[in-house]
Amino acid sequence: MILVLPIILPLLIMVVLIFTRRWLFFQQAFSILASVVLMWVGFLILMDVQQNGIKAVQPGSWDAPFGITLVADLFSAIMMVTASFVAVVVMIFSPGFIDKERQTAGYYPLVFGLLMGVNGAFFTGDLFNLYVWYEVMLTSSFVLIALGGSAEQLRGSIKYVTINFVASIFFVSAIGILYGQAGTLNMADLADKMRSWDEHTYVNSALMLFFIAFSVKSALVPFFFWLPASYHTPPVAITALFAGTLTKVGVYTMFRFYSLFVVYDQMFWTLFILTLAGLTMFIGVLMAASQFDIRKILSFHIISQVGYMIMGLGIFTVSGIAGAIYFTIHNMLSKTNTFLAGGLVYQRSGSYDLKYLGGLYKAKPLLALLFFIPAMSLAGIPPLPGFFGKFFLIKGGFEAQQYFITAVAILTGLFTLFSMVKIWNEAYWKKEPEDVKSRGKVHPATIMATSLLALAVILLGIFVGPVMELSMQAGEQIVNPQMYISAVLGK
Repeated sequence: MILVLPIILPLLIMVVLIFTRRWLFFQQAFSILASVVLMWVGFLILMDVQQNGIKAVQPGSWDAPFGITLVADLFSAIMMVTASFVAVVVMIFSPGFIDKERQTAGYYPLVFGLLMGVNGAFFTGDLFNLYVWYEVMLTSSFVLIALGGSAEQLRGSIKYVTINFVASIFFVSAIGILYGQAGTLNMADLADKMRSWDEHTYVNSALMLFFIAFSVKSALVPFFFWLPASYHTPPVAITALFAGTLTKVGVYTMFRFYSLFVVYDQMFWTLFILTLAGLTMFIGVLMAASQFDIRKILSFHIISQVGYMIMGLGIFTVSGIAGAIYFTIHNMLSKTNTFLAGGLVYQRSGSYDLKYLGGLYKAKPLLALLFFIPAMSLAGIPPLPGFFGKFFLIKGGFEAQQYFITAVAILTGLFTLFSMVKIWNEAYWKKEPEDVKSRGKVHPATIMATSLLALAVILLGIFVGPVMELSMQAGEQIVNPQMYISAVLGK
């Protein structure tokens, strides 16, 4: 029953934090410890699945497809471990960056409410509960964006919640179509039944609604505009947590649905997914290159990098999926790291605007190094993990003879490098402007957290072999959906 813990533990942690929210030091220490425990639970699940295969449990003791089903395969376990590690780092970072008013106004319970929704989405085995966990994430993230109540935050949160509510309508509509056709919401049972249907219209209609909803959640083109309009408004610790978790849940769900439910018209779906991936990569990176606010540059890069992950899904070979999984791990770490490094810049210089920044390489070389590592990883510079992630995806694209999307991926990588170099030149390399807003102190906790994440990025590049081997095993499970169906239904 260890699969219940990723959901139950955050709920219990929330209760403790709600009743102790006036004890600030306890909240800070307990949140760090609790996120470490969650990460350890994720490791136990990952080791169990790697050794014994896909795990499925029925918490209500009803045999599948009846009742609630929780399922863990290698991909979902990898995603939980990575998301939990991101949470550990953000919890270490938060006391040095989030003001006391926000910390005592529910910041820590909301973070664990978000993690409960994230873990629930990773491990749920039925469509209705997937919708529920998405709404849990939406509620927690909406309040986190608005926490503090500034005018800019409220504008961003309204845009964020409005478009995500529209996506939820598409989601529920698709669930209704499939339930009316199949009489089940268990994903394994639904996938098993689909393989014997002759009627394609209902399936493709529902899948298109699902993919529109997940495109919004993942910030794919053309549904990406809510992300850069909202992610730059809250404190950067919150944005970093979102960057490492929220859009990646959307990506994870697209992988799960494509594997289980795309059984008809695969040529159409391949073209559809690859087109979305190419447009997302290229438009996202072009928009990033035109910005002068660090948070907006990095927010548009979230969009662009999601395109790489979806590219692996469109290729849909074991090597392509494995490359996408490795790239997703790297992006969750590196993208979070760049946002935290941007927070260090703000603490030192009082601005995210590149026009008011400069001289940090000379004045604070450690801050420059902590940005340089994840930035060059995102740009794909060897021997950092971003290089290996892009290499595996491009290799998978050539093997699948998908030359156009591969060319787009290479070109996007060059523009990504341009954007990272732009931040480096403006914030770290050029002379500090005379009208710099302030020269504040950088909190030791924020340096510690950012350094820990930068070390993780380096280690991911060093241990690329074992991590890629694990990603290959996860890719085999995704490409062969019968393994998932058999683990849940016992077939």
